[in-house]
Amino acid sequence: MSRFFGDIRQAGYVVNDIEAAMDYWSRVLGIGPWFYNPRVPIVNYTYRGERYEVHNSVALANSGPLQMELIQCRNDTPSMYRDFLQAGNTGLQHVAYWTENYDADLARLIAQGFKPVMGGEVGEKGRFIYFDTEYHPGTVIELSEVAGPKGKLFKMIREASQGWDGTDPVRPFPDLSTL
Repeated sequence: MSRFFGDIRQAGYVVNDIEAAMDYWSRVLGIGPWFYNPRVPIVNYTYRGERYEVHNSVALANSGPLQMELIQCRNDTPSMYRDFLQAGNTGLQHVAYWTENYDADLARLIAQGFKPVMGGEVGEKGRFIYFDTEYHPGTVIELSEVAGPKGKLFKMIREASQGWDGTDPVRPFPDLSTL
């Protein structure tokens, strides 16, 4: 546990082929089921202070309490994911801490000197921000809000992994508005 952030709740991997990655993680590592969204509906996306339209595919599954995230960039929009790939990297790109007190935690981290680089929103109460903390690959820190439907989605994904028997390894993301 981090004394600044709490528990790491997610490990985010940037991959070149998300379908192959989901197959490997489920078949070889036994992690799943994967909840896959070929086009995550990110709004208010910014990178280094500029607004962009971004197209990423994301798959989420749990290994115990730790959520695994696979991310594939589908366009050349500036992002920390694209930077990671252009540096010749694939694999672990970030660790995420979850919060139900996003505004207070964000203010505290900025006051501690953390510098926001990339952020946006996925659904109601689904804000996220990445900080300029990459000193070597896999050390980027994300703060992710989980107070609303996104938190319910993450809980449903964790529960689906408990006792998963390997069947139906890739499933569609549910509609966040129904959670």
